[in-house]
This record gives sequence, C-alpha cells and structure tokens, in this order.
Amino acid sequence: MNNTVWIPFDQFEFFMVDLFQSIGVPEADARVCADVLISADRRGIDSHGIGRLKPIYYDRIVQQKIQQPVTEFEIVRDKAATAVVDGHHGMGMVIAKRCMEMAIEKARKYGLGMVVARNSTHYGFAGYYPMMATDAGMIGLTGTNARPSIAPTNGVENMLGTNPLVFGFPTDEGFPFTSDFATSIIQRGKIEQYEREGIDCPPGLVIGRDGKTKTDSVQILKDLVNGEAALAPIGGIGEETGGHKGYGFATVVEILSSCLQQGAFLKQLSGLTDEGERRPYSLGHFFMAMDIDHFCDVDAFKKTCGDILRELRASQKAPGQERIYTCGEKEYLTGVAREGKGVPVDATLQQQLITMRNEQGLTQHKFSFE
Repeated sequence: MNNTVWIPFDQFEFFMVDLFQSIGVPEADARVCADVLISADRRGIDSHGIGRLKPIYYDRIVQQKIQQPVTEFEIVRDKAATAVVDGHHGMGMVIAKRCMEMAIEKARKYGLGMVVARNSTHYGFAGYYPMMATDAGMIGLTGTNARPSIAPTNGVENMLGTNPLVFGFPTDEGFPFTSDFATSIIQRGKIEQYEREGIDCPPGLVIGRDGKTKTDSVQILKDLVNGEAALAPIGGIGEETGGHKGYGFATVVEILSSCLQQGAFLKQLSGLTDEGERRPYSLGHFFMAMDIDHFCDVDAFKKTCGDILRELRASQKAPGQERIYTCGEKEYLTGVAREGKGVPVDATLQQQLITMRNEQGLTQHKFSFE
C-alpha cells in the first residue's frame, strides 16, 4: 500500500471516541463504537475498521442525517428466552452489543437466548458479537441484512445484502473459532479498499446487467448504487460452482433479519426513497447465545472443539502449501503481529481523518503523517 503509515491503536481509539462524541454520540456509546471499529483493525479486517468511520458513520450522521447519534433502545417484546428490540436508527454497534448482552443473560437462565432488532444501522464487523458469547463460555451466532448487493442465482439484479451468517465457538486454545464472512464472495468494504488502493476487483466476483463480470473497482461501487452491478454469492455466478448455496444462505439471513421482527427487507433497505432521497437503512439483526453448561461441561466442550481444529490443521497439506488454518486463526495471528504496529492508514484514509478532525475542531489530535 503506497504512502501507508501505521498509527498506534490507543491513539486511534482516543481519536474515535472524541470524534463520535463531537457529533453527538454519548461518551459510553462512543467507546462502544470505537471499540468495535478498532477491534476489526486489530484482527486485520480492514474493510470494517477505521476505513468505515467516515463513509458509514460520520457522513450518515453529519451530512446525510439518516442516522441518530443518540440511540433509543426500545424493547418491543420480551419473553423468557427471546426479545424483539427497535433501535430507532441509532448506532448499530450500541444496539447490537446490548442485544447480545440480553441474549447471553437469557441463555444463562434458559440455555438459549435469542434477540432480534429492527430499525438498526451498520453494526461493524459481525464477529465482535459472537465473541462476546465465547468470552462468556457460550456459543454465539449473529446475522444482519444490508442494502441490496447480491444477485439471486440466474439473476443480475442486486436484491440481497451481503448478509453475514457468523458463528463463534470457545476452544481450549488462545482464541475462539469464528466464522465471520459475508454470503457474497466479496463485500462492498473490500471493494472500497481496492478503490482506495487503486486495484481492480478480481474477475468473477461482480456481475453486470449484461451477465458479464465487472472488475473496475471505482465503477463497481457506482454501479452497485445505481443497480447496474451486483455481487455474486458464495459459490460464484451460476449453479455450476455452487452459487445457489451462497444465495440460499443469504436468503436465510434475510428471513431471520426481517421476518421475526417484522422489519424492512430486500429493496426496502436501499437507503433511498422512490424519489431518490436518502433515508435510514432500517437494518435488521439477530443474535443467539447458547450456554454450553446446559449441554455439557464447558471445559470438555472447549477441549473437543480444540481437538477438532488441531486435527484439521494437522491433516495433509496440498503441494506447495505451508500450513492449514481454521476460522479465526489468521485474524488472531494478525492481531498478535499488529500489537506493536497499530492500524495501517493509506493516503485516502489520512485525508479523511484530517477532514473529520478539522470539521469538528478536534485540534488536540495530531497524526504522524501530517
């Protein structure tokens, strides 16, 4: 990455807390939002870290005024092991963390807890919330719908969001098993990263209205908005490589993110009115926690889970490959490697940070790249 500098995590976290507060987010909520974003960068999930700070959160609050900095967390329905909440277009990370906390609390009592949310906003990298459950000795699960991006198999119109279906399992190792990825081959955040770095999107990941693949990252981001491009689901374009399987999983997430809480779905999540005016995205999420202690001894579960992962890594490697990984391992290793380095900040992000700081008058913050 040209002109990339590394900024210490704590410096960025202080800056983000101050920035969120400057645009009206209460201090406690600002700390939650900053922690979610910095946790993504710690794990090398740069598509969902500080790169999302300006376009996804700052701009939507300050410029577009489609997101509320003060979160009104309303519990609409509360049963024994379940709950439905309305986030009233507040901070998605705050809504999501409180939902998972509720799910964990319910799981402690009933073995299983599930909470769904409507009228929420982008909640950061999804793996953050199942890891809350693994830290509590539980299995965690979450999913969210999103603005239309994925085309159904045999179609070319972007209908479904990137809709991650994310699991977390505690292990006896130094990190949990976390399968955190979109149900599309690639997500918008990664294409945004390609755009910043001046890199084309690999072929076969995005389909145009003509049924052909698209690779121009700048044009793809425009075409995803105007409906002239769509992301391919996991498995690829068509059934021959299993694209219908990713399409099916994306639809499962859409149903669980909208039907249980009777919220918006598909094209209703475009963030635009019929007249083309911006409006809140009204996203839906679901969160589930499963208390292992209700099924078996927690330490026994962790060991068996760890044994499975270790056997997978120890299996025969393909020619030329040095090692086999299991889900969450690369992110853990990236976190270890980045501990003394911080967050990589390219030239585009550097300018965004200066712009936000200057607009909000946060003159106490200085960056090494200035």
